[in-house]
Amino acid sequence: MALDVIGAGLGRTGTMTLKLALEKLGFGPCHHMVEVLANPEQVPLWNLAAERQLSDWEDIYGNYRATVDWPGCHFYAELAERYPAAKVVLSQRDPERWYDSMSETILKSMEMMGLTTPGEIPADHPMRFGGIIIPQETFNYDFSKENVIAAFERHNAEVQRRIPAERLLVFEAKQGWEPLCAFLDVPVPDEPFPRTNSRDEFWEHAKKAQELSER
Repeated sequence: MALDVIGAGLGRTGTMTLKLALEKLGFGPCHHMVEVLANPEQVPLWNLAAERQLSDWEDIYGNYRATVDWPGCHFYAELAERYPAAKVVLSQRDPERWYDSMSETILKSMEMMGLTTPGEIPADHPMRFGGIIIPQETFNYDFSKENVIAAFERHNAEVQRRIPAERLLVFEAKQGWEPLCAFLDVPVPDEPFPRTNSRDEFWEHAKKAQELSER
């Protein structure tokens, strides 16, 4: 099974909502960080990916039709090359609101797991890939508001520069079904667009990551 949709947007840009929407539209299963937490056997593969040693993306995505959120969004360019027929969706959010959400969820979770201090991440840390991808490579261990927002905007600009316009949808969840369905050439469902992954829901998922890191 080849990926049909590649989500290039960083976490906390409505990626869980997008996952549910894509699955409703027939592009499921859709990968998301929650898939890693629910399937710990994926962790060694993501560690290889983070170290640029994964031999084939099909080792991870063989059973998926779409991917959103970290860790996959970090590799959107490689995935777009590996799956040339896939369309790319860049989920976005107001930078200030995104930073507020990031600082109270993902960044705090990374700190709790000991992944925000510069230095070599232990090879046996179960969430090693997360530490490499997010604190190290995305934010360079600078979690100031100025740097985090700058990294966010830099990522979004890079996606729009690297992915041809006809292959890319820049999307916000508040836009609902219409632009997403038009881009993917599928009918608009007769039901409300999903809304999910509040901060409370995030911490329910984060408990699994914390438990994994403590093993």
